[in-house]
Amino acid sequence: MPAAPSLVPSQPLPADPSSILHEVFGYTAFRGQQQDIVDHVVAGGDALVLMPTGGGKSLCYQVPAIARHRAGRGVALVVSPLIALMHDQVGALEEAGVHASFLNSSLTSEDAQRIEREMMSGRLVMLYAAPERIATPRFLAQLDSLYERGLLSLFAIDEAHCVSQWGHDFREDYLSLNVLHERYPAVPRIALTATADDLTRADMIERLQLGEARVFISSFDRPNIRYSIVEKDNARAQLLRFIGDEHEGDAGIVYCQSRKKVDETAAWLVEEGVSALPYHAGLDAAVRKRNQDRFLREDSIVMVATVAFGMGIDKPDVRFVAHLDLPKNIEGYYQETGRAGRDGAAADAWMTYGLADVVNQRRMIDESPAGEEFKRGQRGKLDALLALAESHDCRRVRLLDYFGEPSQPCGNCDNCLSPPATWDATEAARKALSCIYRFHQNNGQRFGAGHLIDVLRGKVTDKVTQYRHESLSTFGIGADVAETQWRAVLRQLIALGYLRTEGEWNTLELTPTAREVLRGEVPMLLRRASDTPRSRGKGTRGKDTRGTTTGRTKERAPPIALDDAALARFGELKSWRAEVAREHNLPAFVVFHDATLAEMARAAPGTLDALSEISGVGTKKLEAYGKEILRVLAAAPAQ
Repeated sequence: MPAAPSLVPSQPLPADPSSILHEVFGYTAFRGQQQDIVDHVVAGGDALVLMPTGGGKSLCYQVPAIARHRAGRGVALVVSPLIALMHDQVGALEEAGVHASFLNSSLTSEDAQRIEREMMSGRLVMLYAAPERIATPRFLAQLDSLYERGLLSLFAIDEAHCVSQWGHDFREDYLSLNVLHERYPAVPRIALTATADDLTRADMIERLQLGEARVFISSFDRPNIRYSIVEKDNARAQLLRFIGDEHEGDAGIVYCQSRKKVDETAAWLVEEGVSALPYHAGLDAAVRKRNQDRFLREDSIVMVATVAFGMGIDKPDVRFVAHLDLPKNIEGYYQETGRAGRDGAAADAWMTYGLADVVNQRRMIDESPAGEEFKRGQRGKLDALLALAESHDCRRVRLLDYFGEPSQPCGNCDNCLSPPATWDATEAARKALSCIYRFHQNNGQRFGAGHLIDVLRGKVTDKVTQYRHESLSTFGIGADVAETQWRAVLRQLIALGYLRTEGEWNTLELTPTAREVLRGEVPMLLRRASDTPRSRGKGTRGKDTRGTTTGRTKERAPPIALDDAALARFGELKSWRAEVAREHNLPAFVVFHDATLAEMARAAPGTLDALSEISGVGTKKLEAYGKEILRVLAAAPAQ
């Protein structure tokens, strides 16, 4: 183990975090728990931070890194799992005047060596690196040298849930990060994540050796996101209607379970006039990067992706996240939906799911090579997600309750806005299980959901005739229940563990607990769901004279109300920002967020001092762009 650094008493104290926040990032005050977290880490304490996506996690380690660097304590190492995230974060920091860089496989050997020299000199404020690089002997030797010279200021472990086998995105490389505490005990550590239930939190603390760390848990609520879950019935048509009615011309993400479905859905959306791109691990790396860059840099792109896409995506103006397939658990669902509305403006989390989704997720768990304890945990997580999907009360209350946060009905989810009708499905559930029991009595026959529903509804098909099921006592006993409602009953029975599916054909099997339902001991109140989205009145997709979709896009409204003159200034500022972003090869939001441009347009500052008071205008950006912004504002046409 390298010798601990000896920090001499004459070393200056870290700079005031509030002054850094204003000078570098242009903000006048911290939000929520940011101040307490920053002060704790600047003083040298370890921290575990749970904060929702868009809540400002990055500032919790960036401000302490800058403060400790200014006190002569060297470089902060930021552990990050994705190359794209590193690029965006470093680009934004450099724009703000903070010397930062990254080490990853996208660099040439010459560039990597140059960055290593910057790191070893202590001039670098922050270095982003992947966990697999950190564990290499060469990199650890470099950290040893920095540590012995007192030039390791901070370790920030982003997406820390990746260390837990109970988390939704376990990565084995994260397990090696305990070396940071064992080898460099005098360096403070901050681990951050947006999603973790109690089990995952405990795992993170144990595996990262954060037993002495202070735990900060912010509210998980994202009140600007509207949660809607609809029963799957022609999912493509439902998705197209949702995008057309609610999000014409908006940036969004559509998640699918398989790579094939991603490719097919993206191609279909393009045919329907939506600017869509695919993203999954099976694509060529250059194609993935090009598609991600377009998504970050252009407006109105819809990214169709597997869960391989999204972690660390900083794009603030994603207006919707749609799921065409059921995620594995609430943590994954929350992390993915949290990529919508990072700017605080209204956004949608929309999902369609059906019986096949439940069956597929159950099968994937059952067929996994993992141990039974792990499978049991995953079944419990899936059960919680299914309860959320099937609920007829407030979605947000259930979602927050999963993370241990009490709340009141939100008034901004589908169930709150349009409470669904419910029906007592207890007798229907008994009839379904009884029919399956009759199948088994008849020479052990097993059938899937489709045939079972045909028998229950008294539908004479070739298969019904072949197996003489019209003679069963259960034939036609459910003719008064619609097919969609029968599917809901079966979905709930599988979700609650009274039924399971078996084999390639997903035949239905009773479980030992099915007797409770058959005896009428389990009440089942189900929703009568509607798949009609609740419109915000944004209009419909454009149609040409032949009735085909044109893909016409709309001008996005500013995040605050502006009069006509201010709207004109806002438009001119956006055009100027686009030119700067192209010149610097950066996403537009890295230059300035829409909210900052809108405030400039509203206030119309005429001097640099007045411009410096706008939230989001730091010292470096004021120096770099201030005079140009004043010129654009002065030249904007009066309306």
